[in-house]
Amino acid sequence: MTAEGTDFTIYREAMIVLATAAVLVPLGQRFRLSPILGFLIAGAVLGPHGLGALQGVLPPLQWITVSEERGLGAMAELGVVFLLFIIGLELSLTRLITMRRLVFGLGTLQVSISAVIIGSIAALYGAGAGAATLIGFSLALSSTAVVIEVLSRGGRLSSSTGRTSFAILLLQDLAVVPLLFLVNILGPESEGNLLAGLAQAFGQAVLVIGLIALVGKALLRPLFRSVAAAGSTELFVAAALFVAVGSGLVTAAAGLSMALGAFVAGLLLAETEYHRAIEATIDPFKGLLLGVFFFSVGMSLDIAYLWNNPLPIMLGLLCLIAIKSGVLVVLLRWFRVSWPATIETSALLGPGGEFAFIVIGLAMAKKIVEPGMGELVLALTSFSMALVPALDYVARRWSRSLTTKREAADPALSVPPPKEHFDAIVIGCGRVGALVSEMLKRHGVKHIIVERDPAVVSRCREEGYPVYFGDAKNPQFLKRCGLDEARGVVITINKPSAVSEIVTALRELRDDIIIVARARDAEHARQLYKQKVSDAVPETIEASLQLSEATLVGLGVPTGPVIASIHEKRDEFREQLQGAAGRPTRGLRASQKKRSP
Repeated sequence: MTAEGTDFTIYREAMIVLATAAVLVPLGQRFRLSPILGFLIAGAVLGPHGLGALQGVLPPLQWITVSEERGLGAMAELGVVFLLFIIGLELSLTRLITMRRLVFGLGTLQVSISAVIIGSIAALYGAGAGAATLIGFSLALSSTAVVIEVLSRGGRLSSSTGRTSFAILLLQDLAVVPLLFLVNILGPESEGNLLAGLAQAFGQAVLVIGLIALVGKALLRPLFRSVAAAGSTELFVAAALFVAVGSGLVTAAAGLSMALGAFVAGLLLAETEYHRAIEATIDPFKGLLLGVFFFSVGMSLDIAYLWNNPLPIMLGLLCLIAIKSGVLVVLLRWFRVSWPATIETSALLGPGGEFAFIVIGLAMAKKIVEPGMGELVLALTSFSMALVPALDYVARRWSRSLTTKREAADPALSVPPPKEHFDAIVIGCGRVGALVSEMLKRHGVKHIIVERDPAVVSRCREEGYPVYFGDAKNPQFLKRCGLDEARGVVITINKPSAVSEIVTALRELRDDIIIVARARDAEHARQLYKQKVSDAVPETIEASLQLSEATLVGLGVPTGPVIASIHEKRDEFREQLQGAAGRPTRGLRASQKKRSP
């Protein structure tokens, strides 16, 4: 297609969002500001209620503003889909069962009580029974995307606040399923009572989710095993995207939330050996698409509407946050959550959530909710979501100032964090890697094994080794394996070039971690020492030392002196190799002595 025939307006909105991300993310990292707030403000300024409204007066503004939200809607929804997919990957069915009391107990009570109070207030202001019900439940929900992103960026997902917030948000996401069915049931063309409709909604939701779980359980592991065997990174990326989006489309076709389908798929994949590699694959897409989501939320912030109706919106915001936060404070204390976590969770979940846009939008289209009431609800939702980072900041400052006695925690809050912490990472699950794993296990060292050959992964999994599929040269994958918290890495593979590449990737991420690497020979060991490994173990030298030890003992030389001489000789070789590489002559044992108190 020639330049003259290109319709640049198709690409304009995408370019605006990409340019916004390129500017805001580095600025946020430099000044330690939340990119969420930046995207929200950028959406409000550049959106249809900001500078976008002036395109008719100043035509050049069309190249830097967005005049309508339709073009970004699908991309924004995909961001939420990927977010829920990764949450499912990090959660797993085991943790979900462990947290069932918080999810189905605390979460259900929060949604139900908040919906009754808010719906009653809506009815007092003239909303019908159906409209009041939908408004109550819609505003009772909170923003999974915003809250999880705030917690994730602060490294607080594994804290008491993070686990409690996630449990409630999970129930809220599940509640969207019957809520969407409820919109159809309450429409003018539908007949039947509310209880029957809710029962039908729950029944259909359970049926669809159960079907996805059964099919996924049978097909997902074989799918990724065959894709991994092909050895193509691009094919693996395509498979991960296909599962995340495809599962969402299946639930969407059944009238459910796309995000819920992606969450169920992630939950199923969390039990497989491929979930860490999938997390690393999806994460870059999730980050960018979530930026689009926050930008689209900012676009819905109608400053003119706030200017024309300041009192209703300000009072509404105050009442909404006060009601939901008050309900949460009572319930969280009843569930024995500490005061600091109670304050932070209540502040995070007090504002509205993104699903209100979908539910109330559909309700307005079906004329269940009057336009004036619907616009007010959407305004309250968007403005309250924009307040989440600020409310979280205030709540954290307040919670830190509290001096409370140590309280008994709810057992569900004591489950392992979503991301497990490992003391060591073993790279390679061949005979050497498997033996290293056995020795680490014998001495109580918590570890994980990384292996790129899917056949080896399957075999080692069957034999009980904690192995996961993935590329150890991928920095994002290494982070997903817990490199930031690990104390040491053992490289057991026998390809010198691959070992060197892995060491380079490790040292770029951590210059303080212990790296013990398998070397082909003395020359390879010298190269590895130049790359700043803690210790390199040459196969040829180690084999000769073991042969010498076996021979001397077999010839009747006392075992003690033999072992001592072998250790001395090993240290001599280590010092020679380190000296030839220009390194200080200290090995792993010297490093450990320096670290020990």
